[in-house]
Amino acid sequence: MEKKEIMVMNLDQKDEEMEGAHRATGISSSDTSRKYRDTPIVPDTEVTEKATRRSFTAEYKRRILREADACKEQRQIGALLRREGLYYSNLDTWHRQAERGTLDALSSKKRGPMPRKPDQSVRRIKEQEKEILKLRARLKKAELIIEAQKKITEIFQISLDQQQEEN
Repeated sequence: MEKKEIMVMNLDQKDEEMEGAHRATGISSSDTSRKYRDTPIVPDTEVTEKATRRSFTAEYKRRILREADACKEQRQIGALLRREGLYYSNLDTWHRQAERGTLDALSSKKRGPMPRKPDQSVRRIKEQEKEILKLRARLKKAELIIEAQKKITEIFQISLDQQQEEN
């Protein structure tokens, strides 16, 4: 037990010796060593979801452009970009789009191929194909009925011929 107390005292003496040493953050190294002595350092191992592309509304882009144009001093634009989490390339692209004067330049566009509107002739062809299938099914039923009627008439004809022979 005495050894442990001595070791603790030695650590405290080292902390007192380094009292004048400060980090760039203004926190002395002795403060941090006391705070985090017993806490293990564990890296963050959580897997994040797939990143999603940010999209900005036209109103947001206009507001940021107005704020950037209002910046007079040299470091104000950098502070604006840091505050909003943007890059200078965003600002540059939005300026060029605004100069071109295109109405849709400031609205975010959906990526990928444009959806195609179905052609009227294609829709009409599909409807006609469905109708043809229905008519073919009806025709098959009608042919079966006709075949059955022929067989029935043949049977009755035979029976009628037999009855006439008997008479």
